[in-house]
Amino acid sequence: MPKQNKPVARKFAFIMDPLERVLVDKDTTFVFMLEAQFRGHEIYFLGLRDLYVHGRQVIARARQCELTRRGTPHYKFLDDGVEYPLEHFDAVFMRKDPPADAAYLYATMLLSLADERKTFVLNKPAGLREANEKLYSLNFPDAIPPTLVTYEIPRLKTFLVEQGGEMIVKPLDGHGGEGVFLAAAKDRNLGAILETVTQFETRLIMAQRYIPEARKGDKRLIVLDGEPLGCMLRVPRDDEHRGNIHVGGNCVKAPITARDRAICRMLKPRLERDGLYFVGLDIIGDYLTEVNVTSPTGVQEIDRLDGANLEGKVIDFVESRVATLKR
Repeated sequence: MPKQNKPVARKFAFIMDPLERVLVDKDTTFVFMLEAQFRGHEIYFLGLRDLYVHGRQVIARARQCELTRRGTPHYKFLDDGVEYPLEHFDAVFMRKDPPADAAYLYATMLLSLADERKTFVLNKPAGLREANEKLYSLNFPDAIPPTLVTYEIPRLKTFLVEQGGEMIVKPLDGHGGEGVFLAAAKDRNLGAILETVTQFETRLIMAQRYIPEARKGDKRLIVLDGEPLGCMLRVPRDDEHRGNIHVGGNCVKAPITARDRAICRMLKPRLERDGLYFVGLDIIGDYLTEVNVTSPTGVQEIDRLDGANLEGKVIDFVESRVATLKR
């Protein structure tokens, strides 16, 4: 019987929020790390503040770690932190949770200095800077609902009438459903809502037609290299218009539809161009509403609903990219 080749052990670094804050049964980055560890790869943790540049060399102060789903704590550091040139790592996962603030954007600029012939970064730093999770959807007009981006309250009120009296308004830098309002023409709080979300016309916001199918659920579709991997519906509580898990949305099994695949085909060339390999699409009814690129979540929930192992496919993809590097 021919001897099978043992998989090559790689060094994977994860830029993320503190490990002590990870929810082991929900966090997508956590299962990426577990899967990589299971395959024999070395895994390293670092935060945004652990990156710096000396000359043109990007340095990462990283701690090698081991994880476990069972046990307290769920992680163990194997050292106190060592400074490595970024090219020491075969792959770097940029998985810092939103918001994409100044510190986040500066970190992507540092990551852009890495030699991409030697180190694969998921997602590509330049793509992360380009892709505001709300505004990026505007590149795909055939996929999105009627949309307005403005500072101005009178313009928002006109748009509201055009959309039949209901619309969703949201800040461009929000996440997890933060700051998202259902605005209705008949609501006596309409003026206060628009003043709040625009911060008295000093903040640019997005308004979109309200899609009634939202009551049935906001779909999270996980996309890898432009292809749909799996999805779920996040169904809002009876007393909420938001389906986000953070605010009590219920995760429900859902199929990948023909419309979902059509949306992925629309996005794929642009995602490839921008190096946005792993993204989470938010879809309501037939409409794309957001493209999540910073640290898309939902993998563990979809795994449980579908009996799947989406993280395995992601690590397969990263391994295939690493195999082409010139190290």
